[in-house]
Amino acid sequence: MTEPRGFKGNKAALPTKPCAACGRPMSWRKAWARNWEEVRYCSEACRRRRAEAPK
Repeated sequence: MTEPRGFKGNKAALPTKPCAACGRPMSWRKAWARNWEEVRYCSEACRRRRAEAPK
């Protein structure tokens, strides 16, 4: 039997960080692999809501 490679469904082992808009924890996604450090929002809705808020 070969050794398991990469992610095999253990989401608890992935890095997380809070969303800048709603504060909910976001888990790492493969789509964010290249820019995980710059990801700030968990969804497009949170990104839009944060941009509309007065500063």
